[in-house]
Amino acid sequence: MRKIITNTFMTLDGVMQAPGGPDEDTESGFEYGGWSVTQWDQLMNEAMIEAMKKPYDLLLGRVTYEIFAAHWPTLKDDPTADLFNRINKYVATNSLTDTAWENTVLLNQDTIEQIKNLKLTEGIDLQVHGSGNLIQSLLRHGLIDQMNIWIYPLVIGKGKRLFGEGTVPANFKLVKHIVSTTGVIITSFEQNGKVPIGSFAS
Repeated sequence: MRKIITNTFMTLDGVMQAPGGPDEDTESGFEYGGWSVTQWDQLMNEAMIEAMKKPYDLLLGRVTYEIFAAHWPTLKDDPTADLFNRINKYVATNSLTDTAWENTVLLNQDTIEQIKNLKLTEGIDLQVHGSGNLIQSLLRHGLIDQMNIWIYPLVIGKGKRLFGEGTVPANFKLVKHIVSTTGVIITSFEQNGKVPIGSFAS
C-alpha cells in the first residue's frame, strides 16, 4: 500500500494560500502572496532536501497542478524541475480533460475512489503539495498517513486555510519537529484516532 503524505506551508493563523510568490494565487483579492520566501534559512533547505530524497509521485489538486505545470517544465538544469518533470503527477480534477505536462494522470471520474484504488497499489509514496481542497477531501475519507506542516511565525488574517470549515475532528501524533533560525516550526504528524475527551473538573 502506498502512503499519502501532505506537505504544507502555513501561517500561525492557518493560512496556506500563495506562500511562494505574489502571483501564485490571488483568488479573493489575496495580497500577501510570497509570505514564506523571506523566512528561508539553511536548516529549512536541508529539511526540504531530506524530505524529497525518497522516491515519490505527486498527488495534486487542480489549482496547484496548474501552478506547477506553468512553472516547472520551463526550468532547465534545475534538480527539482528535473524530478517533477520525470515523476508521475496524479491530478484530482473535475474539469481538466487533457494536459501537456508529461507523465500526468488525470483522476477526473470518481476521484476519491480513484485515489483509494491508487493508494492500494504497490509503489512509491504519494506526496501532496499545496492542494488545500484536496487535503480536506483526503482528511474526510481518512486517506492521509502523514502531514508535514511548516508553521511560519506570521499572521495574515485572511486567505485559504489548511483546516477550514467542515474539517473532520481528529487526533494527531507529533512524530518529528525542528525549528529554523527564523522561527519556522517544521513538523510531521500522523493521524492518531479520535479526539480524546477529558475534564479538569474534580
